Amino acid sequence: DEAKTKYFFENICTSDWNEQQDAGRLIADATDELIKKHPEWEEAIKAYYGRWTEMLGGPIKDTVDIFRELKETTDLKFYALTNWSGELFPVALERYDFLHWFDGRLVSGDEKTRKPFREIYQLILDRFNIEPSQALFIDDNLRNIKAAETFGLQTIHFKDPKQLRETLSGKGL
Repeated sequence: DEAKTKYFFENICTSDWNEQQDAGRLIADATDELIKKHPEWEEAIKAYYGRWTEMLGGPIKDTVDIFRELKETTDLKFYALTNWSGELFPVALERYDFLHWFDGRLVSGDEKTRKPFREIYQLILDRFNIEPSQALFIDDNLRNIKAAETFGLQTIHFKDPKQLRETLSGKGL
């Protein structure tokens, strides 16, 4: 039922809870703790990550096309900075070829921090020797954009592929 599902995601397996796993918390530990707090939701809590691949959507094709075009027509370097559980990211790597096109990746769960925390931005800049004023950070979350801007990164707040293409074109890309 829709009301029960809404309640579950707003009050049990919340985005705040999921972000803890994005920052490196083990899924088993997080699941066990939540079941202790909400034993009546045990089956649904276990299904959250147990059936995670069913909830995993596909890539945004037009955005992947933009990425492909930039890779093929420029000599730019591309780095991924993703909020993702280190335990689950390998599934995404198997499923989505375009994740292998990056020149480097930094997965929050492996680093034990996540966007928008300052440490993760400093990590990617240092690890890949990125000069912030020469870099462009694209993200769909405004709080991540604002955090990136504090490092002097140019940013694009992604809304949809059309807006991304237009904004990139306006930057000469």
